[in-house]
Amino acid sequence: MAGGAADVVCIVDARAAVAESPVWCAEEQALYWTDIYAPSINRYDPITGENRAWPVPAPVGCLALREGGGVIAAGQTGFFFLDLESGAESDRPHTRLNDGRCDRAGRFWAGSMDETLQAPDGALYRFGTDRRCQRMVNGVIVSNGLAFSPDDRIMYHADTRRFAVYAYDFDLESGAISGKRVFADTAGQEGRPDGAAVDEEGCYWSARYGGWGVVRHAPDGREIGRIDVPVAACTMVAFGGPDLDRLYITTASQRLTEADRKDQPQAGGLFVADPGVRGLTEPRFAGERESSGPARRSARALSSIRMR
Repeated sequence: MAGGAADVVCIVDARAAVAESPVWCAEEQALYWTDIYAPSINRYDPITGENRAWPVPAPVGCLALREGGGVIAAGQTGFFFLDLESGAESDRPHTRLNDGRCDRAGRFWAGSMDETLQAPDGALYRFGTDRRCQRMVNGVIVSNGLAFSPDDRIMYHADTRRFAVYAYDFDLESGAISGKRVFADTAGQEGRPDGAAVDEEGCYWSARYGGWGVVRHAPDGREIGRIDVPVAACTMVAFGGPDLDRLYITTASQRLTEADRKDQPQAGGLFVADPGVRGLTEPRFAGERESSGPARRSARALSSIRMR
């Protein structure tokens, strides 16, 4: 397993305030990711090195690819669809969804956060293929670290400000969760748990915001490995590449002093590393694609679901 900054390469020097939500598309052999405050949805092609950005009108925290094409995303406007061929617009509410991903039944999960980073007003939501949204977890300050075990029996969810990653018993068929317990308590350690992914061995990879790296946890929660990154704020990870054996890492540059920026000139960039293990194929949102009408219509319809 890689273990030093020299093993990590910056492939997009985006200098984003907060880059997030990397998602690998096996069909296109490309990586999608969000620039929350630019705001935009991006697509990076490892073969050509090209990064294309689709601007969106309000902060966007996370995305998932759709089985019918395009993406489903979540952010300040709530949930919305985006047709990458035509673009979309949405309203601007005062709240923001943050980290999220699909489960293997095709539902999209996303959690909200308090922008002041203090109040436990956030929650975790489940957006079904029938476009019904249900609040599943309350009392969250900053929702992050959503991931599912390879056997679909465990859901992981982090509250960054509480330094904790939780595990829930997960029922794939119904989408129900139960049995909340602490999976990893990172209090007293460097950095806070941010976005995450699970590898084929069932280990949980946690990006550490302020921790200069990514930590690998065994299925029992023990820390068993680490990849150092030359940027303090690592925000999320995703497995990609033809064999899913590359680890993509998004980072942030927000709240850095001028001295910090000199020490971390690639903060806010997209990095890649060799984790020494393969990841899992990322599920897609299974909701039915609209049969007609512009993407803008679906974006506005979904933006009425605002998370408070």
